[in-house]
Amino acid sequence: MRLRSIHLFRCCCLAVTLLAPFDLPAAEKADRGASEPSAVSPPANLDAAMADYRRKLEDYTQARQAYATELAAYWKSIAEKRRVRRAKRAAHEQIALEDYVLTQPPVYVGPPAPVSPVPLPPPPPPPPPKYVPVLTDFLKSARDEFNFVPQRPRSEIKFKRAYARVAAAAGLSKNQVVRIYAFEAGGNGRYDVQAGLEVPKPDARAISTALGYNQLLSTNSVEILAENGDRLLRALKAKAASLAASQKKALEDKITVLQRMIEVSRSVPDTWGAHEALARTPPGMGMHALNLDIDVGPLLQTQKLLDSIIFARNKGYAEKLTAAELEMMNLTGDGNGFDMVTMPADFRDRVPTSNFFQPAGYAANPVASRNDTVAKLIQATDTVMDREARLPGARALAAAF
Repeated sequence: MRLRSIHLFRCCCLAVTLLAPFDLPAAEKADRGASEPSAVSPPANLDAAMADYRRKLEDYTQARQAYATELAAYWKSIAEKRRVRRAKRAAHEQIALEDYVLTQPPVYVGPPAPVSPVPLPPPPPPPPPKYVPVLTDFLKSARDEFNFVPQRPRSEIKFKRAYARVAAAAGLSKNQVVRIYAFEAGGNGRYDVQAGLEVPKPDARAISTALGYNQLLSTNSVEILAENGDRLLRALKAKAASLAASQKKALEDKITVLQRMIEVSRSVPDTWGAHEALARTPPGMGMHALNLDIDVGPLLQTQKLLDSIIFARNKGYAEKLTAAELEMMNLTGDGNGFDMVTMPADFRDRVPTSNFFQPAGYAANPVASRNDTVAKLIQATDTVMDREARLPGARALAAAF
């Protein structure tokens, strides 16, 4: 079941925690700590200063509580409207403009956090960033768990040509493939590019497991094997049948490994959560290494886009998706993206993008919050695609078609 949202950003719980007893957000605590000197002389009339500080703190606390309540109500209405649209769509009823929340998320406009008249202890240091597995981890897991070493291409252009062949055979257009590659991989990304490591630099670190031309998460890899593994096997077996005996044996061995991976991927329930949990384990990370293989990687990268197209077709949408529309399904998940794609054109200027995100995902996605209507978000995506498609990597992929 494809209930994901993308690499930057792909799905969090509703803001139930906003209804919890009020506490200062960590960022605000840090801001307050940073704004207060570590060693200052207390004011001459400390009692009066503290009384004033407590009054301001109470006003601030009440304002933040009111804002938290307002924000929770907003996201609750987003969820309720989403349920209404899903029910209408299932009943083949027309979606109306009032089935969307038409206001933007509330913004805090209350008083700022007051500054204590006496020194406060410095805020605790932030926890170290959570480790994100990288290529060496995927490769080690593939070797340890499945005795598998991906057949990596001798050159970048060979992988691009292999991907172009597979994508074209699946019915994807050059425009879709090249523009999504430009958007996802920055127009110059290699077949093994990982999110956060696009540009080599000493302090670079991976921000997610998103990998390759279309930035598959490790969960995507597990899910594609579980749901489309048979299709991948058929494609490889057809390729093996056309090879000479000296080459066929290596591909047949790869097919055997792929079959084992598929079996493991199907050992858990067919849900995003179960696939995500498996993707965090060594077997799941080993499956993700398939994206680096010249035979299997193009199939996985293609299937990710093809799944969204098939989703739209199964919902009765026969028109060809533009690259930006296909990216909306990739960015927000197929269900939310399909909602955007099928929306009447005159709705797009009025419907906020918040309708298609969970609260934490929206907060973590400045592109969506800055381009705050569907029309603006699609236009911004097209603009990035226009720019990045002119880079050498994107031009090379276009030529591979």
